[in-house]
Amino acid sequence: MFRRSLFRGAAALCFSAALALPAFARAADMMTLDTLDGRMKAKTVQVPADPKRIAVLDVAVLDMLDRWDLGDRVVSLPKTTAVPFLSKYYDPKNGIANVGTLKEINMEALMASEPDVIFISGRLVKKYDELSRIAPVVYMTTDRTIGTLESFRRNMANVAQLFGREAEAQATYEEFKNRADAIRKASEGKTALVGLVTASHVNLLGNAARCSLIGNEFGFTNVAEKANANHGNESSFELLLKLNPDYFFVLDRDSAIARPGAKLAADVLDNDMVNRMKAKQDDHLVHLTPSAWYLAEGGITAMDIMFTDVERSLGIAKEAK
Repeated sequence: MFRRSLFRGAAALCFSAALALPAFARAADMMTLDTLDGRMKAKTVQVPADPKRIAVLDVAVLDMLDRWDLGDRVVSLPKTTAVPFLSKYYDPKNGIANVGTLKEINMEALMASEPDVIFISGRLVKKYDELSRIAPVVYMTTDRTIGTLESFRRNMANVAQLFGREAEAQATYEEFKNRADAIRKASEGKTALVGLVTASHVNLLGNAARCSLIGNEFGFTNVAEKANANHGNESSFELLLKLNPDYFFVLDRDSAIARPGAKLAADVLDNDMVNRMKAKQDDHLVHLTPSAWYLAEGGITAMDIMFTDVERSLGIAKEAK
């Protein structure tokens, strides 16, 4: 008992010291990355080149590292909400430290993992300054004002330069750009709604909100294009039927975050109003892959899944290799 108490006391002292002095103050080759700070202002940050110890608190960056075979450099991440296509990183036996959730980080566990750099998502932006006392912090987000695809290109290039993967990143972007062009051609003249289902409600998403790929880069005419609240504007089932689009894309938020006791989107939408919609009758009610669209947007595999969801709905998806 005494030894355990002594260890905890020492850990607390170490954590306090880390908040006073940056843990990453050591000689190393440094690179400059673009980031946003805790006030959402653009800035640059100095990061060790080709870092060997990476704390990934942003699923999109974990996805990039996995695609570039750099996953063995991940030393810590939040493991509470697992992403299926990145499942190996959430195994409790893999040696990667579990530092909490995407919103609440265990600072002591994060510090103990001794990262060279920390990547965060918008869910942790208010902790930017606190996290920066442990290691350099890079925060990137999807900028709807320049478009999801262009934002993806910039963010991926920003991370790629750390590891000399710029050519791979550019080739990946070009592939997605060509796929987007093909989707836009196939969707010409087609109307759509994008619905976020959460807490048994349907919120409509516009062209400056989550899933804006559909109404912007993918070319569908979003009949609720101005519904741009953070989680959409709540809709009645009567309104869904009145708008009556050719396609109805549905994102199940509660499934993405594994919300206990939540009603599945398929059950929420199983009613007379939705069943009378043109999209439902034409088999164009499309359930988007929740983990990719809600948790990992901006990752390479996630983007592939997102594109494939829409390509399949249009009948232009390529056969899996």
